[in-house]
Amino acid sequence: MDKKRFLIIAIQTLLVCGFLALWELSAKSKLYNPFFTSYPSEILKDLIIFAKSGDLVYHTSITLKESLLGLLYGTIFGILLGVLFGQFVTLGKIFTPILTAINGIPQLALAPVYVLWFGLGLTSKVFLAGLMVFFCVFFSTYNAIKNIEQNLVESAHILGANSLQTLWYVVLPASLPWILSGIRAGVGACMVGAIIGEYMGAAGGFGWMVTYATSFFMVRRVMSCITILLIVGIVLNRCLDKVEEFALRWKVETNLSMSTER
Repeated sequence: MDKKRFLIIAIQTLLVCGFLALWELSAKSKLYNPFFTSYPSEILKDLIIFAKSGDLVYHTSITLKESLLGLLYGTIFGILLGVLFGQFVTLGKIFTPILTAINGIPQLALAPVYVLWFGLGLTSKVFLAGLMVFFCVFFSTYNAIKNIEQNLVESAHILGANSLQTLWYVVLPASLPWILSGIRAGVGACMVGAIIGEYMGAAGGFGWMVTYATSFFMVRRVMSCITILLIVGIVLNRCLDKVEEFALRWKVETNLSMSTER
């Protein structure tokens, strides 16, 4: 690990520890009413109880399954339609405004409708999560392909590549940074979609648990669920970082000082 990377991790650790210490001390010194937010030591105790009871694994597995399936389906359909509409301009001009209008509708308002269509089971949560991911990935893919440098496509054709080869070897690799950016946004969106679906009606999952705990003023349990969701989000984003490092190993990072980093 180089010195710069070590310094970044050290600063991040200090910031997090400092925030937790300030939160703990301010709660115990009664600078505010801890009933509304609890505090780290109480949340840790509740997490231990949550884990020992077996409920933590149960609810995590439900929400994670809904989120990951939504991320998978949303990513697949988002990329496929983004590529299709990017390559066939007329299709894009017909359907993209319609998708943009649908995307403008708050999904929270439509969640009860999805529950009515697909029931209270897994399908409605996966559909909602997948739909939210789809819009993130679709618009990133579509705009990336639409705005790709024409010189790259022309050069590929001059070298004898057909349309399919140009798409696979030129267009998609050039669009990959923006596609991965859309997937990264989709990581958060899939969890939001799953939680919203569980709010509307479910027998398990963190959305259900938060609703249940809130109704009994169990603030510690609500904060425990939020903590687990935070950790899951960090892990998923870290996995995506590894995928991005591998897929974009040819790319260098730039900044305003015009220096480059790998």
